[in-house]
Order: sequence, then C-alpha cells, then structure tokens
Amino acid sequence: MMDLDEIDRALVRALAQDALQTAGSLGRRFGLSQPATWRRIRKLETAGVLRGRRLKLNAEKLGFGVTVFLGVKLATKGRVSLEDFERAVSAIPEVQLVEHVLGLYDYRLRVVARDLPDFERVLRRRIMTLPGAGQVEANVLLSEERLAGPI
Repeated sequence: MMDLDEIDRALVRALAQDALQTAGSLGRRFGLSQPATWRRIRKLETAGVLRGRRLKLNAEKLGFGVTVFLGVKLATKGRVSLEDFERAVSAIPEVQLVEHVLGLYDYRLRVVARDLPDFERVLRRRIMTLPGAGQVEANVLLSEERLAGPI
C-alpha cells in the first residue's frame, strides 16, 4: 500500500469528481506547479491507486431508460465453469457490469434496456439462456446518487 499525503488524497478526490481536469488546473488549485502535479498523478497511476479515467455516460440520454440490477445464482446441474458464464454474460451488450459476489447470488449484473419490454427481451432471450444461469432476482433502479468515498 502506498503512503498518501494530504495533497495526494486531495488529487485523488478531485480526479474522482472530474477525471478530465488538467495537471495545470489541479496544480493551481493545490499550490503545485504543473510538472509537480503531473509527477504526482503519474506516481499514483504507477502505484495502481489511479486505474484509468472513465467517462460516465448518461444511459437515459442514449435511449436506455431502464437500469436493472440482477442477482444470478448459477444452476448446480451441469457444473458450468465460472469462466464460461463470465465470458458469455460479458458478451451481452446490455450488461454493463459483471460482479462475482459472495452471498445469496453468485453474480450481480447491471443491465440497461430501452424500457421494461426491452429488458424482458434481454432477460428471456439472452441472460436466461446463458450456460449455467439458474435463479435470478431483478431490482429496477429508481434513482441513483453518487456518494463521496472514504478518501
């Protein structure tokens, strides 16, 4: 684990809010030069603290008005490997996130669809036909709020 000072933590918090900020603007904000800020960011990337920068797409504006979290319990019949299930579910374009979890379900999926009939189609024709798919529980997302992490 890397030792982070207060400036490193402030940089991580700032980049978590907006990863497109430049080293120059961050440096001005935290009293550093652009090269010093850039070196700190590179050090955080090299240490694995920062693992890339991603855009957060607005699924609704892109025509996907429904987000559903699925809990999927694999069927014990046939003993499908986890890798086979993960490979197959990752190939479904509507599945945005695949998490292998401990608990009642084996996997948690984040699925987007245009509307509920579209979600039903994805569920019936794509997800329920996956190798090893067993019991499924769906939770429709009503609203989402991003909370600051413990950094």
